[in-house]
Amino acid sequence: MNAIFKCFRWALPLLLVISTPALAHTGEGITGGFMSGFLHPLAGLDHVTAMVAVGILGAFLGRPAIWVLPVVFPLVMAFGGVIGVMGIPMPYIETGIALSSVVLGLFIVLALKMPLWFAAIIVGAFAIFHGYAHGAELPTAANPLAYSVGFVISTGLLHIAGIGIGELIRWPAGVIIARAIGGIIALAGVGFLTGAL
Repeated sequence: MNAIFKCFRWALPLLLVISTPALAHTGEGITGGFMSGFLHPLAGLDHVTAMVAVGILGAFLGRPAIWVLPVVFPLVMAFGGVIGVMGIPMPYIETGIALSSVVLGLFIVLALKMPLWFAAIIVGAFAIFHGYAHGAELPTAANPLAYSVGFVISTGLLHIAGIGIGELIRWPAGVIIARAIGGIIALAGVGFLTGAL
């Protein structure tokens, strides 16, 4: 455990210096269709880290979490998106998004074993923030349906990437790598958090 924290001690000051507000949520709206939706999650490091973390956490918790968590996230994210489209006010969106990387990353670093229902609630709660941010941008899209399809596919691929990383835990060295990536995700979340506050 100490070795993991020592590896990332140098990264925190660097992340604090280069931190910016969450990148996937400019507040300027979106345009285009499928490709715009597909590329949007990949352009925001805050979204990438959270999606990958969900996949890694699912792999760490084992079956059925390995597929339940990556299904829960987009389903609840859609609900958050509807709230955003409706324009219902919701405070601390960027803070919630940043905290998703911090908390999920720490769960991975610490290799916490938790009941599936608890993990699903945590993942779902963070999904609302991610969905809301994108839903609030959605009404300005030229083709909201095509955009949404591209967005969901891209998000699913990020979950699969996380599951692939999480599957490294089958080997002793892989556990260290997966937990180290969790540490990077948590530190990135601290950077996002400083930009959001």
